[in-house]
Amino acid sequence: MSEPQDVSFSDVGQKTEQTEDILNALQALQNNQLQPGEGSQETIAAYDNGDANENGASMETVATEPAEPAEPPSEWDLVQTRLHDNPHDTDAWHKLVDLAESSGDIEKIKKAYDSLLQTYPNTSAAQIAYITHFLDSGEFQQAQALFIKFLRTSPDVELWKFYLTYVRRMNTSPATRDEVQKAYEFALKTVGQDKDSGEIWSDYIQFIKSREISTTWEEQQKMDALRKIYHRAIPIPLENLDKLWTDYETFEMGLNKVTGKKFISDLSPSNVQARTAYRQLQRHVALLFPPAPPTSSGRPHLHLPSPPTFTPPERALVGQWKAYLKWEESNPLDIEEKDKATFIQRVQMVYRKAVIRMRFFAEIWYMAYVWTKSIGKQQEAVALLEAGIEGNPSSFLLNLAYAEELEIRGEKEKVHKVYEKFLETLSKELDELEKKITPQPSFNANMPMAGNGNGGGTNGVTAAAVWQGSGGPASNNSSFNSQSSDETPTKTKELADRRTEYGLVYIMYIRFARRAENEKSARSIFARARKDRWTSWEVYEAHALMEYHCQKETLATSRIFEAGLKMFGNEVEFVLRYLAFLISINDENNARALFERVIGTFPPDKARPLWERWARYVYQYQNLETALNLEKRISEVYPTDPPIKRFAQRHTYLGTDVIAARDLGFAFARQPAAAASTSSTSNALAGRSDTLQSLLAASKDPNANAAFQTQQPSSGHKRAPSPDYKRRDEGASRQGDGPPLHKRARASPPPRDRDRDRWDGPPRRYGSPAWDRERDRRGPPLRRPEPEREEEKPTALPQILTWFVGQLPSAAAFNAYGEPAFRTDDLMQVFRNAIIPSVTRSRSPPPPPPRPTRPPPDYGPYQGPGGGRGGRRY
Repeated sequence: MSEPQDVSFSDVGQKTEQTEDILNALQALQNNQLQPGEGSQETIAAYDNGDANENGASMETVATEPAEPAEPPSEWDLVQTRLHDNPHDTDAWHKLVDLAESSGDIEKIKKAYDSLLQTYPNTSAAQIAYITHFLDSGEFQQAQALFIKFLRTSPDVELWKFYLTYVRRMNTSPATRDEVQKAYEFALKTVGQDKDSGEIWSDYIQFIKSREISTTWEEQQKMDALRKIYHRAIPIPLENLDKLWTDYETFEMGLNKVTGKKFISDLSPSNVQARTAYRQLQRHVALLFPPAPPTSSGRPHLHLPSPPTFTPPERALVGQWKAYLKWEESNPLDIEEKDKATFIQRVQMVYRKAVIRMRFFAEIWYMAYVWTKSIGKQQEAVALLEAGIEGNPSSFLLNLAYAEELEIRGEKEKVHKVYEKFLETLSKELDELEKKITPQPSFNANMPMAGNGNGGGTNGVTAAAVWQGSGGPASNNSSFNSQSSDETPTKTKELADRRTEYGLVYIMYIRFARRAENEKSARSIFARARKDRWTSWEVYEAHALMEYHCQKETLATSRIFEAGLKMFGNEVEFVLRYLAFLISINDENNARALFERVIGTFPPDKARPLWERWARYVYQYQNLETALNLEKRISEVYPTDPPIKRFAQRHTYLGTDVIAARDLGFAFARQPAAAASTSSTSNALAGRSDTLQSLLAASKDPNANAAFQTQQPSSGHKRAPSPDYKRRDEGASRQGDGPPLHKRARASPPPRDRDRDRWDGPPRRYGSPAWDRERDRRGPPLRRPEPEREEEKPTALPQILTWFVGQLPSAAAFNAYGEPAFRTDDLMQVFRNAIIPSVTRSRSPPPPPPRPTRPPPDYGPYQGPGGGRGGRRY
């Protein structure tokens, strides 16, 4: 044993230096001199945690100081955190505004409204409430600055009314009347075409009428100004159009009856057209602008739209908006070409209102962009796309349209920024969706296949198979396949679909780079995509085919496919497309090698497309021996496939399967039944004869008789379909076999011959999908000639068959899907016919049981062939 080396304190340095208090505490602890409750535990804890202070202060003092409890977050902070996590939580926004206004703190009010208006621009109720706080406190400079900021893009009439009230309040002297008049003209130029602007027109007229005059010339100028205002307002479909027209008639007739009649008659057609347009307008906007609900705070209701979920009501709302916008674009007021600026102003105002109310529907933004671009306003069109992307950053429609618009304008750098920002947004959404589905760290999406470098796994096993064999979850070489056991397939499919959509953006990005710049730029973007964990296999295929068709690079294309095979070797679609590419370029050796390499890595249920694709190639271009050997392998993988199926596929080309069409009768089954019914009724009789022959043969078999006698049919179970039963229906139908094509059957059909009923068995199940298809093909039932009816006289059936047919339940007991039918109208009929016993009156005899006829007619709305659960009922 070596002797311990001497270690001096100088070598250790400051690490071994201890204060005198700590040494004393340790010495006291060793001698058991510390009493309980004197801070011994606190001192030890302080020493253990390294809390010795450099000033030599007592450790007991430092350690025993109680930590100040953290203040709980206020309601204001909680609401802000909630909005940070979900910026479109409308309830939280209302709560934040209420808290800010109840606090009276102007800074909180400014912060709340600025944040709200950043998320929901041009919300007029919030803008009016925001400005009101500064007007009430006398800060007119702040209010005026907000007016300038909000009025530039606001199409809301209420905000403009509020602005005009402010202007008239600030300009009360006669010297400032011109300022007020300019404000009115400014407002009417922006929102004067709105149907709700009638009050502004009336106020403007009253303002002009109140002008003081001192000369005849000034009076004439005043009358001319009023006439011009009337002539501008009356052709507009306003709410108070009737009152404006009455006032105008009074105005003209009060000046001069002769000239007044002329002016009135000239303007009358415009008034009539405006009235008609107003009625049409009301039908369009009645549901688009519902009345705002009252609020407890007295503040106007804040209309804050929510992101769409595309429910039926939301889709209907979008359709109503589209119809209204198209109506406005059609120029229903017949505004002349010389007044085209007025027409453009009107439609622009409508689109501005539409994108405010439907902020999160990209289709409305795109319509506004297309229309604005069509009138030659390119800058405003681009601004609409930018504003739409701000509200819908993950919109494919708006981002791709914006990138294309910038590409047309030659702004390539901006296009790169659009795609990069869009990919970043989608990537974050994929990460969030993955966290909701798989809280645990997910399997690497770009995990390569194990084995050789050409994409083949060890003994044909992919890395995903190795992962599964080690006890890990089934992987599809993507993060969304390593799900927990309780994961729902719906969310997994959603993530898979979102990943495919993400890959589509990369494909569009590569396309842009190739056509706008060069192949080098496209390859650099593809190299970036290969490093992205969310890249889908479609990106590899798209870029590979782009190299092949644009650069004629077969080798580069094969290398890209091989790189994709390492990443997505267990994606059947990708392998199938790679195989098809090799076949298309006549690379038989590599195609065969690829097929043999991957076919063993897929289970039979997934590998069938690969087998069939390779089989089609072998059938067409290889010899018969190779084809038979391949069929032998296929029969081993799919032992339940009938041999005739494989034989027929061997002799199929471009979907023409003559064996199935002719020898198996599928072509005849697809022919309209009406053609067969026009010849004669012998086919139908032959069908019945086949049925009778089969039943008679069964009656001669003692085992069959025993089965009929011992096995009682149950009405509560499905009845096995009969081929002969369908054959009878497909034959020529006679009068009374089914309801007419355009008229429902009556509740009580005319009596039919009992013998024929006994022959035909139970009534046919009308309303089934197959019956409806056959009925539509063959048209109305044909009436048989009288001599042929004599041929239908039945012969005597054996007793066992008669009993068997009588035991079968009627077709009315089943719906179109072969399930026992439960009909509410039958139940209600039972209630209506029920005899309730009375105490004072003797019970009346029960009604006789109803005759087994067809079900009563269904007078509900027609839902098409096979509509509803049970189809049409007659």
